[in-house]
Amino acid sequence: MAVRNPLGEFLQTRRARISPEQAGLRAGASGRTRRRVAGLRREELAQLAGISVEYYQRLEQGRANRPSREVLDSLAEVLRLDDTERAYLLRLADPPRNRLAQNVSTEVRPQLRHMLELVDRVPALVITDSFDVLAANVLAERLFDPISKVAQGNGNLARTLFLDPAAREFYVEWDEVAAATVAALRVTAATHPHDRDLTVLINELSTGSVEFDELWQTGEVAVRTHGSKSFRHPAIGILTLNYENLELPGDLRQRLVTFSPDPATATSAALQVLASETYARN
Repeated sequence: MAVRNPLGEFLQTRRARISPEQAGLRAGASGRTRRRVAGLRREELAQLAGISVEYYQRLEQGRANRPSREVLDSLAEVLRLDDTERAYLLRLADPPRNRLAQNVSTEVRPQLRHMLELVDRVPALVITDSFDVLAANVLAERLFDPISKVAQGNGNLARTLFLDPAAREFYVEWDEVAAATVAALRVTAATHPHDRDLTVLINELSTGSVEFDELWQTGEVAVRTHGSKSFRHPAIGILTLNYENLELPGDLRQRLVTFSPDPATATSAALQVLASETYARN
């Protein structure tokens, strides 16, 4: 799915979610009581942001190059963008020109691989910002065994999530994980617009998954550095684990992701079973 004007697309989705009342306009202030569009009209947003309607139309149509920071800040304020959305808007308005250092490194430092081997109490993965799995420790391989390509320390978490039927059973909160994954991929796509592998992945998912395409069209963006996920493992049941998503200095497009249980819980006990030699022999 090649998006020719991501800035305009994003502005349209954000404009659609803000009602006139939320923006401080009186109902019927524009002289028309029946609205044909969801959210703010172009002229309303332009007026509130202090820019001309013609200029705002050019922004949505991709005919205005590199709008000023003042214009972007005004639009962000009216549209009530959060910090992640503001940063995303700035990236779209001023995309990187350098096409060289766009592709992610798939080489994992030997020292990092060794550290994964030493981490034997919690599952841990090394992934890219486009969800390629580069390495996994033994416990992560066992946890992700129901989705085999991830368990083998390769594959792509986003591709598996949307295209592997087993993922719907494996991820207990599939809908939430799916929305968060698409929102994160949008941020990565804006940061690295010349990454051909990422473009191929997004095209593949948008054509192969109705759910992905619908989520992509919402324009949502988000970056989750931590949280919790529940996994349904066929051998030991449901595990609810806290994840930490850590950027790696020196490899800024790689992430170390760890999954840890709350202490003295059923998940903590189940994880010990997963780590045991008895489970390994089975």
